[in-house]
Amino acid sequence: MTAPVPPYGYNKRESTMPAAPEDCLFLNVFVPGAIPVEPDTTAGLPVLVWIHGGGYAWGNAATYNGADLLIDSLNTVVVVVIQYRLGAFGISLLRMLTGWWLVSLIHALGFLAGNEVKAQGALNAGLLDQTFALQWVQDHIGVFGGDKARVTIWGESAGAGSVLQHIVANGGNTQPPLFHAAIVSSTFLPSQYHYNDRLPQVGAVSSCASTADTFTCLQSVEVDTLQAANHDLAGSAFYDTFNFVPVVDGTLILERPTVTLAKSQVNGQVLLAVSNQNEGNTFVYANETLTIADYVSQLFPDMTFAQVQEAASVYKNYGTAVEQAMMVMGDSIFVCPTYYLLHTFAGRSWKGLFAIPPAYHGQDAIYYFNSPSGPPPYNNTQFITAFAQSFISLARYYDVNVKFDPDNITPYWNKYYMGETEMLFNRTEAGAPVVLPIKTDPTLHERCTYVPLFLCCLGDTLLMLALIDARETESIRARTTYYPRFNGPVCERFNLCVMSILWTFSELCTITAK
Repeated sequence: MTAPVPPYGYNKRESTMPAAPEDCLFLNVFVPGAIPVEPDTTAGLPVLVWIHGGGYAWGNAATYNGADLLIDSLNTVVVVVIQYRLGAFGISLLRMLTGWWLVSLIHALGFLAGNEVKAQGALNAGLLDQTFALQWVQDHIGVFGGDKARVTIWGESAGAGSVLQHIVANGGNTQPPLFHAAIVSSTFLPSQYHYNDRLPQVGAVSSCASTADTFTCLQSVEVDTLQAANHDLAGSAFYDTFNFVPVVDGTLILERPTVTLAKSQVNGQVLLAVSNQNEGNTFVYANETLTIADYVSQLFPDMTFAQVQEAASVYKNYGTAVEQAMMVMGDSIFVCPTYYLLHTFAGRSWKGLFAIPPAYHGQDAIYYFNSPSGPPPYNNTQFITAFAQSFISLARYYDVNVKFDPDNITPYWNKYYMGETEMLFNRTEAGAPVVLPIKTDPTLHERCTYVPLFLCCLGDTLLMLALIDARETESIRARTTYYPRFNGPVCERFNLCVMSILWTFSELCTITAK
């Protein structure tokens, strides 16, 4: 199971995992039979490309056995699982890294950004790795019996966030197309900022800030220092994560994804989106004692007092303060971004809701990828068949309603339009599978209208919501008037929306000196 953050009590400096290969960009191809010596002239099998999650900081393709998806598909697809660059560190450090650090910081500059990175390397290197892998699929998948004209990309958590980035890449007009359908499981969309925001901070905590060439200096720094730097920067972000994420680079990602989505400019023909019922629960400490207003204020420090109060009022009736905080986290980072995508693909998308208790972030993955720790908690064949084969049907037919297994109990699944049906995947108290259409919670649409208050650096998100939720002219004017509030020099420079503590360079240097 992957997630943007590690479990409670997880110590990044002490944890170890099996070492991964030094080459960070590789892919594993899984085929349902013998590979033909030469591709024949007939169309091959549909291709399903998996992008793993892990907060853009850790994760390993080897964790995911593509053969599991072959079994789910009854051997009717070709599966490609890709590895890509992660974290923030340079290629020269690779030979010194071992254990967890080799896995989590695998290879160079996955998502470190800055003017010097742009000049001496490449911004969004992890996304470029993924793009190169998709280009490789177009060039070579025919040798493995796959059809390059039927490629579906699928990811979970940060992998789903990566899928979103490819959907909006090149302004939603990648030519020639690299994929044709998309699947997102728990879409991960933290605040996305411009490319020159992180390198100075990394340089500061690693004593490279005063050098003329921070990038070159970082390549020569001792690995222990960089480990500590990454740890300290992670500590400055909310709940130890969200430091190194995709940026607006002006070449691959031309503008904030929400802006491109608002224009309905997207790559891909159809979309399947699945979220978990309790996406935000693992991101909030159970013993949190702050009021929801205090929590929002500390979590999103750039919000004004009035904005904090307005946001808190939206969530005040949702249980305890801890439960409200969990909902804020889930809505702002995972749930509402999923609906932004659905609205953009309206009429050509489907929405699923995974609700097997406790339905936390990432817990759906073990129902389509086998876990080394054993079977899933709800080990019901009918349920697993219905859930897992939904993804396969999308990849095979671009339609989740086309079944290829007579044991699939999923009823007819309506396409998603605002306020209409999505498919619930749950169980009864007696243990029977529940797969049935439900209406989207109307209060969720209300909450997602206010989520841009949290994504305070992304005022364009609110404008987008005003456009996609344009059923009442008055509401359009009211929401659009909020737009200018959430732009400005502070928001342009820092990723404030996901940082609980904002350290200045001088403070960082003081901490380093100690």
